[in-house]
Amino acid sequence: MARQTRSNDWGFPRWRAYGGERGATQVRLCDREGCSEPGDRPAPKSPNSPERWYFCEAHAAEYNRNWNYFEGLSAEEAAAREADDLRGASGYRQSSHYAWGGPGDGSRSRDEMRALGALDLEADASFDDVKAAYRRLAKANHPDVKPGDEAAAERFRQIQAAYDLLKRAEERNAA
Repeated sequence: MARQTRSNDWGFPRWRAYGGERGATQVRLCDREGCSEPGDRPAPKSPNSPERWYFCEAHAAEYNRNWNYFEGLSAEEAAAREADDLRGASGYRQSSHYAWGGPGDGSRSRDEMRALGALDLEADASFDDVKAAYRRLAKANHPDVKPGDEAAAERFRQIQAAYDLLKRAEERNAA
């Protein structure tokens, strides 16, 4: 059998997969001295400059922690730039009324997230955590334990409502 001498790059469509080149891929390294991680996060060298540093994730975070976006601008220029940035981001603000635009992973509604907040729980709390928090807070704020305390009675009602809402949601999800 004769050895193939013709390249597979001729004609259309390409006869081999994209990314199948034989040469090594060039990887830009982090611009931080002594770092050998890939530098895939661009950062401006100075305000209003097209030149960029390329950092790894850790060094980009360190660089951004000390970055002053408005450095070297007068108060009027800083206000104009901020107004321009806010105008460009207004489309994102319009979607904030949707339930999925809030915190969490999207598996819980906004009301469920508020109920978790009333029970002093994180967004990823399980229903067992909800039960434990409800029992703990109900014992501490029950009107029989604190007679005559209106603040405790109101807190108990909030805790009860939050637990009922989360219980109904759990039953819906289980069905």
